[in-house]
Amino acid sequence: MKITRDQVKEALRKISAPGEGGDLIESGAVQNIQIFGDEIDINVELANPSLQARKKLEVSILKTLHQEVYEKAKININVTVKKAPVQEPIKGEPVPDIDSIIAISSGKGGVGKSTVTANLAIALAQMGCKVGVLDADIYGPSIPMMFDMEGARPLSVQVDGVSKMEPIENYGVKVLSIGFFTKPDQAVIWRGPMATKALKQLIFDAAWGNLDFLLIDLPPGTGDIHLSIVQSLPLDGAVVVSTPQSVALTDARKGIAMFQQENINVPILGVIENMAYFTPAELPDHKYYIFGERGAEYLAADKKVPFLGALPLIQSIREAADVGRPAALQEDTLVRKTIDETARKMVEELIHRNDKLPPTKVVKISNMVGCSAIKK
Repeated sequence: MKITRDQVKEALRKISAPGEGGDLIESGAVQNIQIFGDEIDINVELANPSLQARKKLEVSILKTLHQEVYEKAKININVTVKKAPVQEPIKGEPVPDIDSIIAISSGKGGVGKSTVTANLAIALAQMGCKVGVLDADIYGPSIPMMFDMEGARPLSVQVDGVSKMEPIENYGVKVLSIGFFTKPDQAVIWRGPMATKALKQLIFDAAWGNLDFLLIDLPPGTGDIHLSIVQSLPLDGAVVVSTPQSVALTDARKGIAMFQQENINVPILGVIENMAYFTPAELPDHKYYIFGERGAEYLAADKKVPFLGALPLIQSIREAADVGRPAALQEDTLVRKTIDETARKMVEELIHRNDKLPPTKVVKISNMVGCSAIKK
């Protein structure tokens, strides 16, 4: 008996393509049919079939061709998996009048990421920059407390005929947080889509005005909020905060890896080591490495990313955050100088990043004063 290609194709039209929609021929799953006497070779390509689906398909093809074409045909079936399309890097929508957007991240909670964010923002503001902070920690917002804004509520303003939220300003920094819309003892129990929607409102339904820097205080980990941020905003860079403790460093590695993924590709401006060492007031020349010594610095070297600085574990930093007056407001202290140096290094890395990687504006700060000098 002579077997024809048309006979085989007609038989295959009676078999549904798993996960493709339509039959094997209509869906384009059948890539090739070769006939050699009573022998039939078929190549089928599917999108990531399970082993069970693949075996079921092979049985269906054998049974159908034996019934419809020739019961003694020798049938060879080769099922392959479609190559996934190369995903373009995620690019968010630009926010008008904001020159540089920096995410402050940590893999682990409790490493002082929000404290670092607040102090970096104030340090930049005191250098003459226009700075905003977006508290993206939907489930545990702490920025309002650190800026002495608990109980504050943003007002509505008209911008080009559109009603928008006006960020609340203190210490020269504009702030928005979900904490402004919840009670202190109220838990935010939202699924990912609800949290994402609220976050996008804080970003795009706000009248941020002209900003040199928008710092985004991300929640710990690598989840929905992080993905929403990189999808919504064109981040100029990310900073990872960690203590020198091994447990924290393990999670910090994951945070760095998230931003370095090919489809995200956000430059790491650097790593900041928080709670690096303890110096008691009565022994100012002594350093006690309670959580380990230089762990985050070694991590930065290992991952080939900049190390921005080490902030000490000092009681005054905690007390300042708790009363809503971050340590960067203090004058002529070692802590203040360390924070300023860290902020300066972060901006230097941002300028270096902008010189190498388009497209963002290059922020040029002469002696870290006069943040308005911006070159496209």
